[in-house]
Amino acid sequence: MRDHPYHISFIGMGVMGAPMARHLAQAGHKLFVYNRSPEKAAAWVAGHGGRQIFSPAEAGDGADVVISCVGNDDDLAAVTIGPDGAFHHMKSGALFIDHTTVSAKIARQLALDAAQRGILALDAPVSGGQAGAENGALSIMCGGDVAAFQAAEPIMQAYAARMVHIGEAGAGQTAKMVNQIAIAGVLQGLSEAVKFAEAANLDSGKVFDAVSGGAASSWQMLNRWHSMAEGRFDFGFAIDWMRKDLGLALDEARNNGASLPVTALVDQFYAEAQAMGHGRSDTSALIERLGR
Repeated sequence: MRDHPYHISFIGMGVMGAPMARHLAQAGHKLFVYNRSPEKAAAWVAGHGGRQIFSPAEAGDGADVVISCVGNDDDLAAVTIGPDGAFHHMKSGALFIDHTTVSAKIARQLALDAAQRGILALDAPVSGGQAGAENGALSIMCGGDVAAFQAAEPIMQAYAARMVHIGEAGAGQTAKMVNQIAIAGVLQGLSEAVKFAEAANLDSGKVFDAVSGGAASSWQMLNRWHSMAEGRFDFGFAIDWMRKDLGLALDEARNNGASLPVTALVDQFYAEAQAMGHGRSDTSALIERLGR
């Protein structure tokens, strides 16, 4: 594909999609934005320029690149291969990048459909949360043909700190499942550690200073220890979304034979947190089920 600026249609102006699109506009690309709730797209255009469009079909029309960051498998299918989907209007040689966290099954299905239409397709879920999107520092796990990855790299570098081509179609989504499995276990352990320190009447700050520089350290510890101890859970990636992601991982494990006993247990703990009213709280609100 040619050097920028590209005609890029971005579908999904949520907490992740909106800042990612902003980075693309700042990189000089010509942005066309669509959101199911049109007021979000209108607000983005008012703040960053570009053009609002009003359907996935319009997103596909004439675009060099279509990028999606929506909710789930059904949402993704609707904006791509549904009756009003972008795929029906994308030109041969165009590139499709999906940043939604969805099943590997739909990623593979879309890759096949795209190939039949002459479209390059990449499943490219992200890690780094809202802060990573805002700061242009996301980690992106990619599945699809090498040609699709090579075409997408110069686009994604506008909002990514790391891009790794994992393998064939669906491999990006299964790698994202690995990511969420690891986070779930770490957050449960961190929740118990913070609560144990409190029960032992230890100074939480001093304990953090002692353990955060050693083998117990993790991104979650460095970024969430203090906020968990203080009961602050407003960091963007909600428990509702984590449960969706863990559900995808558990479904995939049933297909590939992997054993995920801790993941299944933590998923149940997250269900308890949802029942306590923390569905829209950050995933670190897992600590709340251990009591205050």
